[in-house]
Amino acid sequence: QVQLVESGGGLVQPGGSLTLSCAASGSGFNTYIMAWYRQAPGKRRDWVTTITNNGMTGYADSVRGRFTISRDDAKNTVYLQMNGLNPEDTALYYCKADRRGDPMSYWGKGTLVTVSS
Repeated sequence: QVQLVESGGGLVQPGGSLTLSCAASGSGFNTYIMAWYRQAPGKRRDWVTTITNNGMTGYADSVRGRFTISRDDAKNTVYLQMNGLNPEDTALYYCKADRRGDPMSYWGKGTLVTVSS
């Protein structure tokens, strides 16, 4: 089992950048597939990006080229570097962990990103 805590959200102007962090506690972080999701007000939770335990990445079309996911297994942390932010990126951003052989998905409580002038 893993516990996840997101941080780094805040208010940023359009065109700005933010880096989110997701710190994991518990064992075996390097075996988890990590992902970021986001949920805008009044909308469903959408997938943003994933990084596998061997570093392969995938991105939603809406963020490809602007967002970068990375992980530091020594620090049990996954990051989301967000550049070129626009108001449509305003959402609560969640971290998620999955592992082969474990039917559970683990979620953090989210960190709020607001893009506004």
